[in-house]
Order: sequence, then C-alpha cells, then structure tokens
Amino acid sequence: MSPPALLSASVGHWTGDGTGVTVILPPPGTVASAEVRGGAPASRETALLDPTRMVTRTDAVVLSGGSAFGLSAADGVAALLRERGTGLATPYGPVPIVVGLSLFDASVRSGPPDAAAGRRAALAALDGAALTTGRVGAGAGATTGHWRGRADPGGLGVAQRTAGGATVAVLAVVNSWGDVLGDDARPLTGGPPVAGPPVPGPAARPFGAPGLNTTLAVVLTDARLAKPDCFLLAQSGNTGLARALHPAHSRFDGDAVVSLATGVADADLDLLRAAATEATAEAIRNAVRGPHEPPVR
Repeated sequence: MSPPALLSASVGHWTGDGTGVTVILPPPGTVASAEVRGGAPASRETALLDPTRMVTRTDAVVLSGGSAFGLSAADGVAALLRERGTGLATPYGPVPIVVGLSLFDASVRSGPPDAAAGRRAALAALDGAALTTGRVGAGAGATTGHWRGRADPGGLGVAQRTAGGATVAVLAVVNSWGDVLGDDARPLTGGPPVAGPPVPGPAARPFGAPGLNTTLAVVLTDARLAKPDCFLLAQSGNTGLARALHPAHSRFDGDAVVSLATGVADADLDLLRAAATEATAEAIRNAVRGPHEPPVR
C-alpha cells in the first residue's frame, strides 16, 4: 500500500538513473526553520531559516541527488512557482522561498538533476501524485554503511506520530556514512543487507570516504508554531537522526533537518518535539525497509 499524504503538503518525485528529486510544497503561510548538523552540507536558503532572519515562510523544500550540482533543481521549482504567482511579495513580483538540500550520489559524475528535473518533480506534486517511498526521487541513488566501505541500499521513507491534538509527519532521505539502526539499536544495514542486494558496480568505498554522504529529513506538523519553535522542532528531528544512524552527523555528512508548521492545531511544544524525534528515527528506518504504509501512533 502507498503511504498516506504528508499532512497537507503536496509531494512529487522525479526519478532518473540512480538519482532524483523530491519536492515538498507546503500550504501557504507555512512557518519554517532548519538545523544543519553535518560537516559537509550542500544547501540553498538554509541561512534564511535561522530564527533570527526576517522571512518566516517557505514555499518549497527541494531534496535532490547530485551534491552541489543538484542544487540547481531548486531553480526549476522557483521558476515554476514564480510563474504561478507564489512567493514573497516584492515591488518587482513574487520571490519564491525555495529551500534546497542535496546528497552525494553517482550522478555527480554521470549527470546530476537539473532545473528541468526540479520542475518535473514540482509539477508532479501540483498534480497530486501519490506519495511513494523507497528508491525513488531524491532517494533513488542513496546508499548506507559507507564508514564500513559498503554501499547498502538507502532510500526515502516516511513516518507519522500524533502529539495531543497535533500531528507530526516526517519524510527522510537516507544516504548515510553510518549504519541504519533498528529499535533495538542493532544495524538494519551495515551487515548482510536486509533491504535488498548490495548496489551493483563499484559500490564499495574507502573507509571514511569524505563527501559521499548525507541524510536529510523534513519534519512537517499541523501545529501552530513560531519560527523559534520550528527551530527546536528541527533540533528534535536531528535527535531522531542520531537515534537511527550510527555514526551520525559526521564531518563527511551533510545531515540536515527542515521543519515546517502549517498552523492549524494547538500543541504542547515539548510533546511535539518528542513525537518528531520518534517519527524521524522511524522514517529513516522505513527508508531502508522499502515501500509500506507507516504506522500512525
């Protein structure tokens, strides 16, 4: 079964040959923040999400393969949104606030996602495409266990939790230096692969190979949160990342979490943060388990 919609956001993928793009379009007025903990991020507009910066909204989050080259996928999303009149109002027309985060995959050498790929993923989101998980979109070329010189299959996963009257949903793309851990702290990856055979070709990588990793998560809630609260929610997402990956947040990862709040429900912030930690860890595990319907708790 396909996983449920990511709350009120629209999600679309473009999947290429061992790489891809995933675009998340939240509803208007969504408040956003982010926390980057990895030592090697490839990002766009994350500085704008700092709680001290002026703009509180975001119009899209673009996750892509291709490392820094793949950030150009966000250009296609920004152009499309501008055509549709979406963005921060300025005297010269709307300026879409598009956050971009990229992971390192083989497309760095063979052809990373570009603006056209980003546009196609955004159009899929606008068309109401069903949310699919596994080795699709930004997770198409993702692998794990790089610290062991392995390249076990990674991917894209989702999970959802409730906290009082609010809900937290997480989408994670796992391309980690470390192993993915189960609830019992035993590796789901890094030993004999459980999510499928090792990726074919020159998959093995040198111990500690730099710049070849990154796990990204988007934490979306329907709670009413201010921008500093969203930053705390992103921190809790990174706590969940550390629960499900070992090692996590290394110098060789671009690990980052974006948090989005649509402002519909009242919520206790600390309960919401606990739910975000749990949901992020579960979304990471689900990314290597393959397509499924995540539990709602």
